[in-house]
Amino acid sequence: MKTNVALQLVNQGNLEISEVELPAPQDGQVVVKLFSSGVCHSQLHQMHNANLPRPMALGHEATGVVVQAGKSVSHVKEGDHVIVTWVRRTPVRGMPVNAPSGATYKGEAVHGAVYTLAEDVLVDASYVIPILNEYPTDVTCIIGCAVLTGAGAVLYTAKVQPGQSVAVYGVGGVGLCAIQTAAIVNAYPIIAVDLSDDKLAMAKEFGATHTVNASNTDPIKAIHEITEGGADFAFDAIGVRITNEQILPSTRAGGSGASNQGGVAVLIGLPNTDESMAIPPRQFVGGQRQYRGSLGATYPDTDFPMFLRWFKEGKFPLDKLVTQRYPLSQVNEAYTALQNGDILGRAIIEY
Repeated sequence: MKTNVALQLVNQGNLEISEVELPAPQDGQVVVKLFSSGVCHSQLHQMHNANLPRPMALGHEATGVVVQAGKSVSHVKEGDHVIVTWVRRTPVRGMPVNAPSGATYKGEAVHGAVYTLAEDVLVDASYVIPILNEYPTDVTCIIGCAVLTGAGAVLYTAKVQPGQSVAVYGVGGVGLCAIQTAAIVNAYPIIAVDLSDDKLAMAKEFGATHTVNASNTDPIKAIHEITEGGADFAFDAIGVRITNEQILPSTRAGGSGASNQGGVAVLIGLPNTDESMAIPPRQFVGGQRQYRGSLGATYPDTDFPMFLRWFKEGKFPLDKLVTQRYPLSQVNEAYTALQNGDILGRAIIEY
């Protein structure tokens, strides 16, 4: 079948809506007709990475309906509504290496095992999670990345407990999801840090108890004052050097002794491939602090139904998180707005 896909044909070039050929699904694959797809900052990194092969299809969070299923696919069938994500539905060890899906552009393989900036996608069924047809077909797409990334960092990487203090640097889509999840697990205080007053106001709507505008306030000092010594957990949902280096000293110091552990810094935002940072080693040893990375730390098969229940119960307002909508024909405008910091919450593409 033929379908329209936003392809990047050359490094740093605009995305071009191109006609792509999808073969019949192979064993373990499905074809999904998409309703909506999230606009994620990760694609900006991919668009500017000269080492990635082209033509390249992008995107990794979407909601759609299965229209074809290959042999051995048993957890979904034709007609099922699904979320397409970039984290396998069941746990795996290590980083999976995925071959291109089989889609072609002018006879050439399209690179991107999981892609969602398209009207239809051919994808390995392990990246497809069934959902009830009663759920909306638009805002649910962001569960596939923004929600799983932010919520997973709080629930599984940090394992935040009631009454523990949390600071989140960067309150875009992922940061807001981390804040909302921290509120659900009854963390306190929950401190949002950003450069935008508008984004900080939105963070308050999602559960932040305190806000810090880092453009005019030292965020590390402010966090220590609010928490009286430093946060139990500090999350970087941006992924730039300055915030990479700020989250560890934002946490509380411990001291000597087996049970005198300090706070934990968690890096969620994806840094550029050539990014580096400098943190004095004594910040680790002297205060028994820890620094962890979090990469889609969820169990989609069980967590996606939980996230949807939270939405249904009014605990996780996906509809408020989605603030801008674009057709596929305006995909470049969407990513320009994202790069310029003009999007509050999350933007989506609708088909």
